[in-house]
Amino acid sequence: MTLKIYTRTGDEGDTGLFGGGRVSKDHPRVEAYGDIDELNAIIGQARSVEMMPRIDEVLAPIQRDLFSIGALLATPDLEKMREQMAKARISDERIRQMEQSIDDGESELEPLKAFIMPGGTPKAAALHVARTVCRRAERAVVRLQRDVEVPQVVIIYLNRLSDLLFVLARVANRRAGAGEVTW
Repeated sequence: MTLKIYTRTGDEGDTGLFGGGRVSKDHPRVEAYGDIDELNAIIGQARSVEMMPRIDEVLAPIQRDLFSIGALLATPDLEKMREQMAKARISDERIRQMEQSIDDGESELEPLKAFIMPGGTPKAAALHVARTVCRRAERAVVRLQRDVEVPQVVIIYLNRLSDLLFVLARVANRRAGAGEVTW
């Protein structure tokens, strides 16, 4: 038997959560994991544009992390959420790895002296879009955290990720020989 992609269970405007329960499709939980899903997709798009192995190698595990974060946010049961966190490997060590990637990228760049206009090469532009989607996802998770328990490391991760995406956009422009437009 082949599973169909459509189930018709959401036709009334609600959706099932991981581990049980249903909520409206505009529930803050759904908004948060939906923004994470969009972020994952735009990072996938950024990876597919102008292949840059050292940048793409940094982005690949981030996509896996985002799947884990999405599953975590879609889980209303605290015990199941803890199980997802254990599987996700989103930890202080993962944050340190991201910070190291930021530091490595910044070592290639001139220090910032002005705001950078998003754009440049298609790769850099896609990374800038990913950065803005990341900031939106972070805001959605902060909103969700007002009502439900969300591990603080998720917010820290998203905050660090937006910084990393900014640096990677600048690195992509530099490696392609494209200048940056300042404001």
